[in-house]
Amino acid sequence: MRLRETAGTARPLTGTARPLTGTAEQPAAEAPESAAEPPTIAAGTGATPEHSDDPPRYAPEWLRLREPADAAARAHDLLDPLRVRLADRAGRATHDGLVVHDLGCGTGSMGRWLAPLLDGAQHWVLHDRDPYLLHFAAVGTPRSAADGSRVTVETRRGDLARLTPDALTGAGLVTASALLDVLTAREVGALAAACAAAGCPALLTLSVAGRVELTPEHPLDTEITLAFNDHQRRSGLLGPDAVSTAAEAFAAHGATVRTRSAPWRLGPDEAALAGQWLRGWVAAAVEQRPELREPAARYVEERHAACVAGELRVVVHHTDLLALCRPKGAAS
Repeated sequence: MRLRETAGTARPLTGTARPLTGTAEQPAAEAPESAAEPPTIAAGTGATPEHSDDPPRYAPEWLRLREPADAAARAHDLLDPLRVRLADRAGRATHDGLVVHDLGCGTGSMGRWLAPLLDGAQHWVLHDRDPYLLHFAAVGTPRSAADGSRVTVETRRGDLARLTPDALTGAGLVTASALLDVLTAREVGALAAACAAAGCPALLTLSVAGRVELTPEHPLDTEITLAFNDHQRRSGLLGPDAVSTAAEAFAAHGATVRTRSAPWRLGPDEAALAGQWLRGWVAAAVEQRPELREPAARYVEERHAACVAGELRVVVHHTDLLALCRPKGAAS
């Protein structure tokens, strides 16, 4: 779940990429670019820059706040079939080892989670529009794999909405976190086609599932959830329909697709995250249905008080998807 749902609508950008990972409401400061801008991959987001030529700024503080919950939620049981596929590809790895393209990397939380769980040398190619986030991602990438092998990294800033197969040439794995639900069906289709053309698996985690459980219950829970889900689907974005659409798109290219539940479970120890999430969740619902503004304000006040008191528990449902595309040259 992201706070980016409170922003405007997606629109194509030329020459730069739309950021693809979770967001915050406050803009971050500019930072030097950490890489040039080679052709890269593209996808959509709901963020709108303050000026038409400025990339949206997502505060790394929000991404850091959610990172432990993301790591705890991701489906570890998808890693065994992934490891089997990667072992089959080991003989075709480059001199850098496994090449991993992480789309919409944000501050690099996927690499920090996954790189230490895989054996063998790895080279991570981090894609995002925001040079500020790319700087954090490059600095924070682990330098050792599970078996002590070397992990290297490069960053690419560019537009992730015009996905071409050439962008993934040499890729051994494509990853993303909190990405699919901010894409359109066309963009998901392009992503599936590019992974299939590269013959590489894709591990796409933490897509919103459209279900939230709050304890204790409140009469407005269902109405806020439905309004938020409608907001997720604005302007053709897939929102809660993303995983089913992606599963169909990958399967159409002959991939074996597995999905697993990956819920955030937020209790008193995660009160800061729950509070931030709650405000963004309700704000998106109100943006979608302005008539909810007054009851939603009371709702947030009550829910936030319960959160501060350690009485609120939240389960935010997500789904992880592993698509095992046929290796290049494999029989159909």
